[in-house]
Amino acid sequence: MNEGHRHTPTPDKPLAGRRVLVPRGGPWGDGVAASLRQRGAVPVIAPLINFAPTNDQATLDQALSDLADGAFDWLTLTSATTVDVLYAYRAVIPARTKVAAVGETTAAAMQAVGYRVDLVPERDNSAQGMAEQMIALETEPRSVLTLRSEIAKPVLTRLLIEAGHHVRSVVAYRTVGVPVTEKIAGDVHSGRINAILITSGSVAEQVVEQFPEIPASTVIAAIGPRTAKDAKRAGLTVDVVAERQTVDSLIEAVARFTLPPESETPA
Repeated sequence: MNEGHRHTPTPDKPLAGRRVLVPRGGPWGDGVAASLRQRGAVPVIAPLINFAPTNDQATLDQALSDLADGAFDWLTLTSATTVDVLYAYRAVIPARTKVAAVGETTAAAMQAVGYRVDLVPERDNSAQGMAEQMIALETEPRSVLTLRSEIAKPVLTRLLIEAGHHVRSVVAYRTVGVPVTEKIAGDVHSGRINAILITSGSVAEQVVEQFPEIPASTVIAAIGPRTAKDAKRAGLTVDVVAERQTVDSLIEAVARFTLPPESETPA
């Protein structure tokens, strides 16, 4: 408890002394950790998910080769993990190929590793929302590469094909859980971690699996309504939902939640 007294939250450091679990590593995780530090928090980077190679490596290799050769008008990404795959394979995205990302998390992951993004759905951060916006933009048939996880439903592919586009749908990875260290598991169990960021349904599933007993005082924060719904389906009690599907909105929501109302603040 002494730790809390030494790190009193202030308006410019609303998360002073709070320990926040960041569930993804890499450049994205580093960026989130930096944003948390600016607000006084102590980020704990503990990647809960990673990607494993697809069972059809030859198809992915061919697709990435064709992408580099300019074979596609569009590349679509429906998760931040797909960005990890692109980065790991040093995929080349030519200037003529436009990139669509399903939401701000995926777009931020792309920008963190030096790729550009041309389209993020304005309203509905889902495969359907992205398909609707692309269909509205592209009235002529286009060539599209959709990269997806093994478990993802091919909603985007189906909608684009129905609209007359030429789509190559390729499984880019399998999602696998990454076991955390005993220390982090112990810190979550004891309540030493004050907040856990939930950035996808897959992360939510790993939180439930790896942390069977999370204290009621630990803030569970979801990056948008869709992720909150997935988290609840996985069995989590969600305390905070970001207004916008961005890291900054998520961290702001956590900061607002953990501070007592002004009426409760001692004079």
